[in-house]
Amino acid sequence: MRNDPIKYFFIWPALLVVLGVSIFPLIYSLTTSFMSFRLVPPTPSRFVGIDNYTSLLQNPRFWNAIGTTSLIAFLSVALQYVIGFTMALALNARVPGEKLFRVGFLLPMLIAPVAVALIARQMFNPTMGPLNHLMTRLGFPNLPYLTETPWALGAIIAVEVWQWTPFVVLMLLAGLQTLPHDVYEAADIENATPWQQFWGITFPMMLPVSVAVVFVRIIESYKIIDTVFVMTGGGPGVSTETLTLFAYQEGFKKFNLGYTSALSFLFLIVITVIGVVYLAILKPYLEKYR
Repeated sequence: MRNDPIKYFFIWPALLVVLGVSIFPLIYSLTTSFMSFRLVPPTPSRFVGIDNYTSLLQNPRFWNAIGTTSLIAFLSVALQYVIGFTMALALNARVPGEKLFRVGFLLPMLIAPVAVALIARQMFNPTMGPLNHLMTRLGFPNLPYLTETPWALGAIIAVEVWQWTPFVVLMLLAGLQTLPHDVYEAADIENATPWQQFWGITFPMMLPVSVAVVFVRIIESYKIIDTVFVMTGGGPGVSTETLTLFAYQEGFKKFNLGYTSALSFLFLIVITVIGVVYLAILKPYLEKYR
């Protein structure tokens, strides 16, 4: 049956539909990025070459969005990895109540990011939020969680860590449970301490899984928009504006489609460069522990 030609009758139509749905928007968007194309006010589209790209590269707001997105992505993912690895090790060691915790820790990941951001905005409200209410009860002044840049960035990172650390825990726990037990038995015979076992056995053997998990989370974190849009709207000013929020502002508020298409492809280039550099740096270590 594997060599039956009838299978192509079913496979090729589906493949062509998928390619058409995915490739056509990509080509159309790339074409639009080289044009001056605005819906409001409606203006006839005209070819402008790389003007949209040069305009973006000269726009300080674009570079500010890259810096803000990178800061949120790398800090939040680093915290997710450290906390997630710690929690995965605890769950793998069969701590008391670990079955109940396995169910509970998945709940943040299952909630829609917009709903999480709405709850967080109320929690961090500078005047009526429960956190500042507690601070007032303790005799401290209200903290500007969402109205000053450092506090606003910290609030966004805290929400990202709370929601997506369960994903890291889930992946790392799955990796920990596949590690061979005989290696640890040999380490026990050699009287290796738990700390030595972690750095000499667990961490090196978990490196491929760790690299994959961190890579996925960095890519996803660079696409953050809903949390920032709901919590701060990119403010104060544009100090917490991310690349995707910048693209939203240009595309859905200013209807500058040519400029937005160019921004999207520059965003793709940024993500690709980060991914290539990340994998290139870690490639020697992956080959060493393969």
